[in-house]
Amino acid sequence: MKQKVLVIAGPTAVGKTALSIKAAQICHGEVISGDSMQVYKKLDIGTAKATAEEMAGIPHHLIDIKDITETYSVHEFQQSGRKLIDDIAKRGKLPIVAGGTGLYIQALLFDFALGGAEMNQSDTDLRRSLTAFAEECGNQALWEKLQAIDPAAAQSIHPNNRKRVVRAIEVMQQTGKSILQSGRPDFKELRHSLYDVKLIGLTTDRETLYRRINRRVDVMMASGLLEEARLLYETPDVQAAQGIGYKELFPYFDGTASLESCIDAIKKQSRHYAKRQLTWFRNRMNAQWWDIVDNPERQEELLASIQSWQADETEMEET
Repeated sequence: MKQKVLVIAGPTAVGKTALSIKAAQICHGEVISGDSMQVYKKLDIGTAKATAEEMAGIPHHLIDIKDITETYSVHEFQQSGRKLIDDIAKRGKLPIVAGGTGLYIQALLFDFALGGAEMNQSDTDLRRSLTAFAEECGNQALWEKLQAIDPAAAQSIHPNNRKRVVRAIEVMQQTGKSILQSGRPDFKELRHSLYDVKLIGLTTDRETLYRRINRRVDVMMASGLLEEARLLYETPDVQAAQGIGYKELFPYFDGTASLESCIDAIKKQSRHYAKRQLTWFRNRMNAQWWDIVDNPERQEELLASIQSWQADETEMEET
């Protein structure tokens, strides 16, 4: 039997953290953060970390594990997250993954090989690197790279078909499977997951979501976001400085923009990011979608469906 893992995903500001804590309380669980920014120490406000009071004694993992000068990758998250799932399960508790970084969650749940820490960047980075290697060392040398990891594919592709060779290497490194197989694994269907997953997608009306995002940014500013952003402004070349809510304030520190315009930029970028998150989860993963923002009375129904799934009872599906 596969290990049960509850996943609570969706865009920013829809209540993922609060729901994950409530679910952990009733299901005897522990929370694994599925957020690429909450790993950083000292970045509490802009990453919307739960406070100690909000955590209510529930153990939370993959939070505050990196200094702001360090890098973090999807590969690192995948390895750490899977180890945590095993450790939490061995203690007789339910692993609960909560966050909005879609690729991190997908990489955790499905058997896809990332090829190393460098794969936290887009596919384009690998493609560019392979193309540059071919330019410098020749098509034959690139083909020999493919031959070393996928001999069958190499035998079916001419060394001078650089584009096809690059693609074959990409598929092998990202999935661990040959491009010659009938198709890439379906990373959308939860039945193909490494775990028995219940994937809850939280959403709400677009206008409601945008109002909540705007209000959250105002609360963050009142809580000290400017001071956190200044820490990153002083080390602008680090990975963490690219986080939304921080880099938009740099022009204010430079004296090239007003604070008001920078705050507006944070709100705008946060709204755009939420839209991308929704699109990503809807297109890439089969979630059960719930709106407990406009319909808070449905939260108890949702929690009951989680308990039923945990007990292997018939689920009450979202309609």
